[in-house]
Amino acid sequence: MRTVWKGSISFGLVSIPVRVVSATESHSVSFRQIHTTDEGKIRYRKVCETEGGREVPAEEIGKAYETADGGLVPLSDADLAALPLPTARTVDILGFVPIESIDPYQLDRSYYLTPDAGAAKPYVLLRESLRRSGKGAIAKLAMRGRENLALVRALEGEEQRDVLGMHTLLWPDEIRPAAGLAPTEKVTVRDAELDLADTLMDTLGSVELSELHDEYREAVDALVSAKLAGTEPERPLEPAAPGRVIDLMSALEDSVSRARQARGEGEEATVSEIGEGGGKGAAGRPAGRQAPAKKTPAKKTAAKKTTAKKTAAKKSTAKKAAADKKTGSRRRAS
Repeated sequence: MRTVWKGSISFGLVSIPVRVVSATESHSVSFRQIHTTDEGKIRYRKVCETEGGREVPAEEIGKAYETADGGLVPLSDADLAALPLPTARTVDILGFVPIESIDPYQLDRSYYLTPDAGAAKPYVLLRESLRRSGKGAIAKLAMRGRENLALVRALEGEEQRDVLGMHTLLWPDEIRPAAGLAPTEKVTVRDAELDLADTLMDTLGSVELSELHDEYREAVDALVSAKLAGTEPERPLEPAAPGRVIDLMSALEDSVSRARQARGEGEEATVSEIGEGGGKGAAGRPAGRQAPAKKTPAKKTAAKKTTAKKTAAKKSTAKKAAADKKTGSRRRAS
């Protein structure tokens, strides 16, 4: 990999010669602008506005700082190289912070730090010290025309474990405040809604990042191949436009059902799992979901059965009396 910066890590009085290489590369789709009538490429020329638009060669192009009133102050590469920056060739470690204390919004670009010849021992010492402490080093370095804030850390990936990583950070004043962006209306989220959202999260499960890929780039490649072959590219169905959520619980239930279908699971356990009380209760049941009550015979039914028994008893007594009466009559006749 190409070295983009070369210098030393300043770790107290310990100096660690390192080289910086990019840890990422862009695979985004790039298009050229063309003239649609004849497919000629559209090019941009660097011209001088004070010379009537004359195109200027690269060796005549320099840098200047534009002041607030629009004035220009020319600056040469020698001027910039002579700036009194201790970080010009040094990753100057300022201190150490827990890794989790770094706001992801501050992360900018990612690099690997690789030791130069003879720097293996102090390099490994810093790497293992960072790993054992669970901390990252906050540092400064001047690279690519500016001074950068950076985080140096011990990497944990299986293929990266022996390497120090470096992330350039945005300066605190480069992150815009979020004031005024939160919802202004007062919103109450019920426990039952949170429980159902938890169920949806559990159903969707985790993501294996290594298996993800850029489907847009693949679709563009397929489109270009189809056009080169003179065939009609496959047109996927247009996704349904997302609508306004009116019933949040129903939307969550439908989401859980679809997620379970996609995973080949059943569709049960939506709101029937989650009671209005929210939370999870005994025996794994969400709180608010009561065990089904045992049915007790209705009093009216019991009364009917009692009446029926009495009626049957009366009929039996009447039959017995009639039989006795007939028997008595026969005896008198004889």
